[in-house]
Amino acid sequence: MNDKKGSSINLDQSSRIQNLLPGFNCGICGYARCDEFAGALIKNRTQLERCRFLLQEIFDENRTELEGILREEKIIPEEEKFIGLLDGYEADIILNPLPGEDSCREVLYPFSRTELKEGDIIKYRPLGCPIIHFARILSEDNGLITVHIIGPCHRLDPEKEFDYMDIGLCMVGGFEGIVQGKLPEVGETVRFLPGHCMMQKVHSGVVVHSEGEMVRIEGIDLKVW
Repeated sequence: MNDKKGSSINLDQSSRIQNLLPGFNCGICGYARCDEFAGALIKNRTQLERCRFLLQEIFDENRTELEGILREEKIIPEEEKFIGLLDGYEADIILNPLPGEDSCREVLYPFSRTELKEGDIIKYRPLGCPIIHFARILSEDNGLITVHIIGPCHRLDPEKEFDYMDIGLCMVGGFEGIVQGKLPEVGETVRFLPGHCMMQKVHSGVVVHSEGEMVRIEGIDLKVW
């Protein structure tokens, strides 16, 4: 069978695709029967996600095998890989800034008792990270601060005058940003690269909120298992 771009797939692969589908002929995908859905997949006219049953855990192996066949046949592109430069670990996603912002947001738990407010620039070191950060506070809520990273590079320029507060060690409680890669599910533990991370080190955490392509990840850990 040929798709609209002219690539081909043999009958054996076509049969494998059909056999790996749930076979319920439910019509939820927009096609009356699973064999019609299989034909649309081969012609690159639909996506696996249209089959709701393939999203269930019981069909995880079928879905993985189907994705492999479709990539092998160049029907869907190879999965994008994100590799941390410091540790060489593979991340599931990159977390990029929200529209109009400079970096993905970080939620910090300062150990300092310094009074902080929106607009302040702070110098701190995240617990478990060897790099000094500079950030601008976007909001403060009962001791929790949400920040944008703005340094260290240009903030350490001795020719520039700037005011900041050194608040010492902070625990990073969460990140918010736009997902680059496959959108994770709420409750899923993910490995991710903050787009602004100066060490390009893979972090891990749990997705607690998702809205469109924006996610909030909490329970942050620099150890990746």
